[in-house]
Amino acid sequence: MKLSRIVSSLAAAILIVVNLTAQAADLSVDQKKQVQDVVRNYLTQNPDVIIQALQVYQQKQMDQAKKTIQKTQDSSPQYVDALFHQPNDPFAGNPNGKITVVEFFDYQCPHCVEMTPVVEGLIKNNPDVKIVFKEFPIRGPMSELATRAALAAKQQGKYFEMHKGLMGVKQEPLTEDAIYKIAQSVGLDLDKLKAAMRSDDVDQQVKANYRLAQQLELLGTPALFIAKSDVKKGSPATAILFIPGQVDSNQMNLAINKISK
Repeated sequence: MKLSRIVSSLAAAILIVVNLTAQAADLSVDQKKQVQDVVRNYLTQNPDVIIQALQVYQQKQMDQAKKTIQKTQDSSPQYVDALFHQPNDPFAGNPNGKITVVEFFDYQCPHCVEMTPVVEGLIKNNPDVKIVFKEFPIRGPMSELATRAALAAKQQGKYFEMHKGLMGVKQEPLTEDAIYKIAQSVGLDLDKLKAAMRSDDVDQQVKANYRLAQQLELLGTPALFIAKSDVKKGSPATAILFIPGQVDSNQMNLAINKISK
């Protein structure tokens, strides 16, 4: 949203608050109008007040986000087993790789979609890396349906193929029909897939990922955790690298090199 639109929206919100305050006060109609006119005139003549208020609000939001990110980094060793050592988690790359990258993602997250070539390139170019996929469907029912389809595909040995297919839907909204067409295109049995999507195993895995994301206080997707594959609970926070957000191939390689030392 452009700054001018934000300022206009903020000004409108201020006037609404003033209006509600005036209504709540024991004022006559004329007095209420006078209050509203005074505030409107002041904001019109002093637009910097709105911009300053917006800047203060944005700074507070940024400060809070930084605190949450640092808290996630500091607390991550408590969740080593849930992050790195869950036998049911789908993965790609070298199962015995010395470095493990855990990715929380949503199939309808554009930044996650844009990171797909980065992840695929990492698998192709770094044979000593294991990628663990943490399905985290936070963008509505269609995201959860896609997640369930991907996890169910694992039971037919086609998780990564289904994952790549779902991540390849870029231009059009993800739909139920699109999900099942992708499933057919990668050779999945649809009847078995749909039954598995409703299974307790898939249900419990989705819930476990939500629970872990809440414990880590993740702000969104993608979210990456990188560590040596033999990392243990109680390790120092520096043993794990938390990356909140999208990275390119160069940034990913720098992060892996940092952990490898």
